Amino acid sequence: MTAAGPAGTPSVSDMRRPDGRWARTGDRHWRGGALLATGCAALFGAMSLLVDWDAGSLSPLRALLWVGLSAAFFTVLLPAQVTAGTGWLAVRGPWRRQMVRTDALTTVWRYDGVSSRLVLRDAYGDRLELDPRVLAANPLIWHEFDTGVRRSVERGTLLQGGDVLDRLGHDIDDETVLAVLKASGLS
Repeated sequence: MTAAGPAGTPSVSDMRRPDGRWARTGDRHWRGGALLATGCAALFGAMSLLVDWDAGSLSPLRALLWVGLSAAFFTVLLPAQVTAGTGWLAVRGPWRRQMVRTDALTTVWRYDGVSSRLVLRDAYGDRLELDPRVLAANPLIWHEFDTGVRRSVERGTLLQGGDVLDRLGHDIDDETVLAVLKASGLS
């Protein structure tokens, strides 16, 4: 990402608060997912060590193997951490961090299947993949994302995927309406 974008786009310094920190909002369900991943990995490691110890075959090498497998299990289960701010969206996984400028999006794809993925690409060549359910479950992230997409449309940078975003917006609105009706006891 460059320090200053095309005419009309904010620079990187515009994405910081006056105190120098990034203005951002995060996935409100990530901590619960991380705790679940930690608990499952710890339970797997403890049970593996216990069964191996009970069988009388536990050695330091086998204990290291079980600890390593528990760490791998944790890494697989740990959900990606999604954060958003004015004009940007970031996804941090265990191995890498992806970030796109939502106010300079060029293409958007949605892959449905066992695991639905939303793929975003911005004018700077950055690419990001995320689960669209994160946007539906976090209204603040959805608001930041939607605001950035509207800026992309206004600036004419969004070349492909407007229909995907419209469908996603309708899906999120439908889920919100159903949640409100369910909470009010009308459904």
